[in-house]
Amino acid sequence: MEHFSNLFQPTYEELLKGDFPYRGKWGHDYFRNPHPIVAELGCGKGEYTVTLAGLHPGKNYIGLDIKGARMYTGAREALHQRLDNVAFLRTRIENTPLLFGPQEISEIWLTFPDPQLKKTRKRLTSTWFIRKYLEFMRPGGVIRLKTDSQFLYAYTSALVRLNQFEILADTPDLYTSDQADEILSIRTFYEKQWLDRGIPVKYLAFVPEGDRTLLEPGEDFEKEEYRSFGRSART
Repeated sequence: MEHFSNLFQPTYEELLKGDFPYRGKWGHDYFRNPHPIVAELGCGKGEYTVTLAGLHPGKNYIGLDIKGARMYTGAREALHQRLDNVAFLRTRIENTPLLFGPQEISEIWLTFPDPQLKKTRKRLTSTWFIRKYLEFMRPGGVIRLKTDSQFLYAYTSALVRLNQFEILADTPDLYTSDQADEILSIRTFYEKQWLDRGIPVKYLAFVPEGDRTLLEPGEDFEKEEYRSFGRSART
């Protein structure tokens, strides 16, 4: 992957030194256009990143994941399709404020992240991560979650309502609702597995705000009855 022109693998040391050249300059220096930038965090094989880029040439897309073996598939496919509005980053999601400048990202996709049943701070929709996202999201930027985990869906829904974030979409069963449009009907490799097993896909889209202290849901979501929701989808 070191020879892929659309994929970057910065070290943590480089990021700490501020040596990553595209932070705050993705539009001007890499994509060379003023179009909105969308980030898929935990992109896996990059199905969403690549498909969305093909559907919407008027936007730029960046897929981020730590597992290069998966990301290789998406990066190679984007090159094959000659998509110049796609880039990939191999690094940890915790590093995103070192990769993106203030107000640089318009939209975040979280497609089937690990629900992290035991550690709240590691959930990609926790207040710890949302604070990080707000460091580089534009005002009014949207976070979109697709998940097979009832636990993560319930937790995120409670967090969104507790913090009074604007809700754009919310359904516990995407494909029996009227919300499964061309974009939401994109199905990742793992999503197809959940659907084949009869596990409904949950979808939640919301606009986070950071002008006040963010609150975590109460202890109910740490109880065994809630953690079992997350396990049932992945066992």
